[in-house]
Amino acid sequence: MDKHNLTSLDEFILMGITDHHPELQAPLFGLFLIIYLISTVSNLGMIILTKMDSKLQTPMYFFLRYLAIADLGYSTTVGPKMLVNFVVKENTISYTSCATQLAFLIIFITSELFLLSSMAYDRYVAICNPLLYTAIMSQRVCQVLVAIPYLYSTFVSLLFTIKVFNLSFCGYNVVSYFYCDILPLLPLLCSNTHEIELIILILGAFDLVSSLRIVLVSYLLILLTILRMKSAEGRKKAFSTCGSHLTVLVVFYGTLIFMYLQPKSSHSLDAEKVASIFYTLVIPMLNPLIYSLRNKDVKYASHRTLGQI
Repeated sequence: MDKHNLTSLDEFILMGITDHHPELQAPLFGLFLIIYLISTVSNLGMIILTKMDSKLQTPMYFFLRYLAIADLGYSTTVGPKMLVNFVVKENTISYTSCATQLAFLIIFITSELFLLSSMAYDRYVAICNPLLYTAIMSQRVCQVLVAIPYLYSTFVSLLFTIKVFNLSFCGYNVVSYFYCDILPLLPLLCSNTHEIELIILILGAFDLVSSLRIVLVSYLLILLTILRMKSAEGRKKAFSTCGSHLTVLVVFYGTLIFMYLQPKSSHSLDAEKVASIFYTLVIPMLNPLIYSLRNKDVKYASHRTLGQI
């Protein structure tokens, strides 16, 4: 189809995960349904536990609650629509729904990026300045460290979504992903995309570099503090408090770097789809499981709550 043949689009066609392997449709539907249900139940459970249990009313669990909200948010933005597309003949999404999906995806992914930075700073204060921890990480400071990521991510989301959907799309309406993301939408535009690509590059670099810098500096200072500890028990406790967070950081940043920072020639569309599934469905399922399995307070709170039912 002629790239410059402008038409008014009412819907987009999403590339299915099993387009070239229809025999995998039924088993993958069952697998992704289980993953999404575990993710939803686990994150809702984490939100409820950290809100209701009196033992979990600390800054660390305050941030964990909003991390669970972000995980639940972007898995729900992508998951249900993906599951529906497994059982319908045409994988279509309306123009408005595509814009809405893109907007919420950017909000929750960007929020999670900076929430992980806030959690790294919280661990730095807890380990490097334990006597001042309560004073530094006051309720007001914690609220600010959560509000700023959500406000900033909402601004970025509106900027990108309005910019993209105010440009002219060509007649070709097949999105190369199974959801509406900004990168696969750009090739469908007939308008000059130089400006939006420049904004994506600048803000994407700022988001990744600034959040990663906070994380790396925080953990470098934590490592130096731990190495200076004379007590082996103290070092073990310090490492255990950071273990869950470090695991989540490696998985999340590693997947994002693979998705957005590698040259396009270095990996296939199938590899991109696998990575997309991983960070939109698998990571939101893993995060609450990692924190609950490696954290005694969360496990005890779960047992207390289940015991009261």
